[in-house]
Amino acid sequence: MDALDQLVAQVQALSGSEQDVAHLSSLLKQADELLRTHALRLPFSLSSLHPTKHSLGYLYLLEAQSSGTLTREQSDSFLALASSFLTVCAPEQIRLAPDKFNSVCRRLRDQAMHLHEPMRAILPLQCAIRKLQPSSEYLTAIHADYLQMCLLSKCYKASLSILEDDIFEIDQKKTSLVPRDFLLYCYYGGMIYIGLKKFSKALEFFQHAITAPTTALNAITIAAFGKYVLVSLIQNGQVPPFPKYTPAVVLRNLKSCVQDYLDLANLYASRNIAEVKRCITQHEEVFKNQDNNLGLAKQVIASLYKRNIQRLTQTYLTLSLQDIANTVQLDDEKDAELHILQMIKDGDIFAAINQKDGMVSFQEDPEQYNTCDMTQRLNNEIHHIVCLAKKLTWVDEQVSCDHAYLSKIGRDRPRYDEDFDLVPQKIYTNI
Repeated sequence: MDALDQLVAQVQALSGSEQDVAHLSSLLKQADELLRTHALRLPFSLSSLHPTKHSLGYLYLLEAQSSGTLTREQSDSFLALASSFLTVCAPEQIRLAPDKFNSVCRRLRDQAMHLHEPMRAILPLQCAIRKLQPSSEYLTAIHADYLQMCLLSKCYKASLSILEDDIFEIDQKKTSLVPRDFLLYCYYGGMIYIGLKKFSKALEFFQHAITAPTTALNAITIAAFGKYVLVSLIQNGQVPPFPKYTPAVVLRNLKSCVQDYLDLANLYASRNIAEVKRCITQHEEVFKNQDNNLGLAKQVIASLYKRNIQRLTQTYLTLSLQDIANTVQLDDEKDAELHILQMIKDGDIFAAINQKDGMVSFQEDPEQYNTCDMTQRLNNEIHHIVCLAKKLTWVDEQVSCDHAYLSKIGRDRPRYDEDFDLVPQKIYTNI
């Protein structure tokens, strides 16, 4: 029995109790060179292991097998093998080797892209995230890869099962997550919400990418800000100022990198359709070829038409389609009618069109907020806010007890008299 066969036998023998698996983990960490040397024999060795019972050993062998350059046939075989493994592996075993587990997930993603079949990676990576997470509030290094596959395959709704989780914890040591993974998670998440037309959620994710702690400006932050400007104009009609907690390096350098987008935002405030169109045409090279944001830029124009029509509802009770077309700078009455019908459908305005007279009557919001559905919605929102408040209280308590935080606060505070006991270590009471 050679060294590889002995290692496989140890995997089979030590995959039972928690103590045995911990011992097996230390043995496998020393076997990397052995596995790389016998890479051609690993498919046969894998066939003798069960992906659920022997998950830790299976993981090491699978990762070593895929380390080299793969042919198209080998890529397809690995994709099938890794997909099956990620779906059925034992969480308590694979969490002992997060680096290896992330490596297998990354190679699964790479091979799916190599075969131009990103959809094949969606379900396995979703399972992999749940296997690696201690809870749904935990961000892993696989999140960004999963969202990337959903984007490439245009399966936006498939991502919501992961994307709608409230993230409160990031353990870089246990999940091998690096800042780039977090930034990509925010960036891809924002793009998915754009695809779903959930612009407020997209803004939330892009803002996380822009305000994430950093010591240097990076390409992901710049790309996120470009989309943040466009989505802000579509959703709110303006770009809000940076939050106070935005890193100083971002505040100093970001605006000079995205001046084309800021020019568009300044012109949008003028409400002049022609000027906004001219700006987009002038910077088409940036919007279209460099950043691939021309589609979003065109939605900015559509949103300005919408806002100009909404302003009319604040002034007039009735108005002719021709007057609306002239005021909003639309082509003709038919174009104005199409815009108004779409806005009525989307709930942006409440109006009725008299096609005989060509007149539009603007109305009040008919929602009385007294239905069962609305009550249930409000209850759900209140419950979510209460849970969030409890979580924030818990986080505040954890930070208050953190040694690094207390040390920094201690350094920042003025010196006190030595005889003054700021935090008494013992409290004496008379009984």
